[in-house]
Amino acid sequence: MRFILICSSPRKILRSNANLLGGRALRYELYPLIQSEIPEFNLLKALNNGLLPRHYLATKPKKLIEAYIGSYLRDEIISEAKIRNINAFNLFLEAVAFSNGEILNYTNIASECGVSSVTVKEYFQILEDTLIGRFVPSFQKKPKRRVILAPKFYYFDIGIANFLLKRGSIEFGSEAFRSTFEHFIYQELYAHSSYSDLNYSISYWRTTSQIEVDFILGNHEVAIEVKGTNNVQSRHLKGLKSFSEEYDVKKLIVVSNDPMERSIGDIAVLPWNQFLKKLWAGEII
Repeated sequence: MRFILICSSPRKILRSNANLLGGRALRYELYPLIQSEIPEFNLLKALNNGLLPRHYLATKPKKLIEAYIGSYLRDEIISEAKIRNINAFNLFLEAVAFSNGEILNYTNIASECGVSSVTVKEYFQILEDTLIGRFVPSFQKKPKRRVILAPKFYYFDIGIANFLLKRGSIEFGSEAFRSTFEHFIYQELYAHSSYSDLNYSISYWRTTSQIEVDFILGNHEVAIEVKGTNNVQSRHLKGLKSFSEEYDVKKLIVVSNDPMERSIGDIAVLPWNQFLKKLWAGEII
């Protein structure tokens, strides 16, 4: 069997009609570092710096991230995708950061960038093709309640979103901690789905009445809510309880900053490090 390591841009390869030896070529993707790959892992450092190796290890990562965004996210992608309205695309990158991990509203983003919704959708496709970000679809299997249909979108690394948002230092308990913590768990889930060869789908669930579960794994086998608190209480469980009323779920989990593993009814409350240990040991899905 012949193996090919593809280091060029996927978008460029697809445009060039390269012969990838269909059926005989294997494609592998490497993602930002996961927690278990980092000795003496520091959660706040990961949430502030991101998990690209040089950025995580850097004492002052801002310059490195700025250079990365300047030389790749902007210059190379603009050149490769033949984007003519450079200013609009730069505004788009920042607008996406404000929508990172949120339900997408193409019309609002288009208005902020001064382009059409069609163009914004093309820009999103460019980010997906170049592996800079990915969509998280809405879970829509035979819903009893009315659900939101639009997808969410995440940049491939926390540090990229942080820089584009001009976030300051992220500390425990802050609003920025909540959103970056969720992004961190998503990165781990996505990497696990791929590296484990399980390739389970990751989606989210939100009703039109704003009841939400952050991540649904597979065909509603596992429902996960991510909370930045260190004291999960019953009020944090509304989404999981509502989802379990509608679907048969094998595991209901809250991932949090709680100090100890515990249960609230049939819902497991797991400290994030315990959750990741179980995830990579094959005990979650």
